[in-house]
Amino acid sequence: MKEVWNKRFANNEFIYGKKPNLFFSCEIEKLSPGKLLLPGEGEGRNGVYAAKLGWEVDAVDWSEKGKEKAEKLSSEFNVKINYIINDLSVYNPKENYYDAVGLIFLHMNPELREDIHRKVVNSMKSGGVVILESYEKEQINNSSGGPKDLDLLYSLEDIFTDFSDLNIVSFSKETIELNESSHHHGQAEVVRYVGLKP
Repeated sequence: MKEVWNKRFANNEFIYGKKPNLFFSCEIEKLSPGKLLLPGEGEGRNGVYAAKLGWEVDAVDWSEKGKEKAEKLSSEFNVKINYIINDLSVYNPKENYYDAVGLIFLHMNPELREDIHRKVVNSMKSGGVVILESYEKEQINNSSGGPKDLDLLYSLEDIFTDFSDLNIVSFSKETIELNESSHHHGQAEVVRYVGLKP
C-alpha cells in the first residue's frame, strides 16, 4: 500500500487539491492554536492550512512522495510543518501532548482503526479536540471517493465506541457534495465527529 500511495502522490497534481478539507477547516478555526497531530496527512493540505492559523503541526504518513508534496505546499504558503515518515501501525504519538487531532478520510481495517483511535485519545491533553470526517458505510454505493471495501468504511457505532472516553461536541452522518478534486467529487455519505477530552 505504501507504494500505491507513493505512486498516487508522484505527479505534480495535488490529488485532493491544495485547499483544506471543508469540515476540518471550519472546526479548526473555532479553536485556539496549539499543538496539532494529523495522522495520514498525505500531501499536507490540512497541515499547511492549520500552520497558517498558527498551529504547531505534526503530520504523519508513510509516503515519501506525500512528504515532498507537503513540503512544496508549505514553502508556497511560507509555513512549516513537521512531517514524520512512519507506518501508523507502529507509530506511537506522544501522550498527553496535543491540543487537537485531525482524522480526515483516514480509512483503516477495524483492528488498526481501533488502535489508532485509542492512541489518538491518549495523545491529547485534557481539553484536546478530535476532528474527524470519514466515509460512512453507505459510501460503498457512491463513486465520489473512498475505499471499495466495506470493512474500511465506518459506521456511527464504530466512531461512538472508539471515542467513548470523549465528550461529544458534534456527531452526525451526512450526505454532502464533495468538491475536493476528481478523486473526492460528487455526492458522498460521511461521518462527521468532534470530540472533547475531559
